[in-house]
Amino acid sequence: MKALILDIKRNQWESTRGMTFADIEAPVLDEARCREDAGRVLIKPRYTGFCGSDKGIWFRHAFKDLIFDSLEESGRPYRICGHELLGEIVETGSYAARHYGYRPGDIVSTESHIFCGKCHQCKIGDEHVCSDHLIIGISADGCFAETVKLPAKELWKTDIGRIRPEVAAIQEPLGNAVHAASCVDLRGRTLAIFGCGTIGLFTILVARSMGATTIIGVDPNEKNLKLAERLGVDAVIKVDREQASGAAPDAALAEAIRKQCMGEGVDVAMEMSGSNQALNTAIEAARPGGDIILFGLSGGDYTLTEFQNVILYGKTLHGVVGRKVFQTWFIVRNLLMSTKHPLQEKIYEVILNRGEGTIFPFHRFEVEKLEATMKEHPKIVFDYS
Repeated sequence: MKALILDIKRNQWESTRGMTFADIEAPVLDEARCREDAGRVLIKPRYTGFCGSDKGIWFRHAFKDLIFDSLEESGRPYRICGHELLGEIVETGSYAARHYGYRPGDIVSTESHIFCGKCHQCKIGDEHVCSDHLIIGISADGCFAETVKLPAKELWKTDIGRIRPEVAAIQEPLGNAVHAASCVDLRGRTLAIFGCGTIGLFTILVARSMGATTIIGVDPNEKNLKLAERLGVDAVIKVDREQASGAAPDAALAEAIRKQCMGEGVDVAMEMSGSNQALNTAIEAARPGGDIILFGLSGGDYTLTEFQNVILYGKTLHGVVGRKVFQTWFIVRNLLMSTKHPLQEKIYEVILNRGEGTIFPFHRFEVEKLEATMKEHPKIVFDYS
């Protein structure tokens, strides 16, 4: 079968980029040889999303150790990439059929964190922070392939009669935004989003559908801010790239946000960029008693400036990873299927640009075209038809 894989050696990481479109052996279900296959299914993808994580792998910015440590542990020579999926089940293991009720023809998406089900977190319902999880497309084989084998416990049935298939393929990253926006009650709240990349843009739509009244988008990228305006933010603030460095907060930016929120600051500040300066600016821009949602990810040490103000002004920091399984997925489904707001339509029309230049035929994979689109659009979807 055809698949998009990472097939380099660890010592080639810094000197290469991209992924390889290759012919590899297709997965099979063989319960006699592998007992775990009873709880697995084979899926033919219809659409898959190219994630910011995939971009990080493509340009060798992230996940090096997770990928190579898992490959060495399993003795495999390559990793099939991709973790945002909409596909059709074509075969089920005996337990997957009996216990979960899956049948060939079912349309499913998937949670990307394969949780163990045994650790303390899993036992108390915190599977999203499982101690022994694998990540599809990073530490386990993913969905950029003609056939995918996945545990049935990870799957999520999807009604493509009510959710566009191109949008249904990116429920997983939309779930990140839903999880972040669900940390606190947003009804009637003011909100600043630091970083209007893909997840930040999703968060604008989700926050509005959850009742946020004032949303401010902050980003150094003019294209991102224009998309944020099309999605319905109340104001945008452009960050000066030359000054967006170091740890010290941007005092002028924080003051500009406070002026739009009764002089006190926003109720909720969401840091979605992974910038040390943005983190400290978000904390400063939040009102006393406000909440700071931390989703942006970057390696290395961070400095919290004026840390005492977090305590003296009663501000709360929330770390967010992944999606709550499957609580977040229920919210995602309900939001997408609701006719009370245009969330699904705006994802397709604005973030996916109505499919123009954002939907790529998987079987006609082109490196140069894909890289050009990464710079032009916040989201890319592969079409397997």
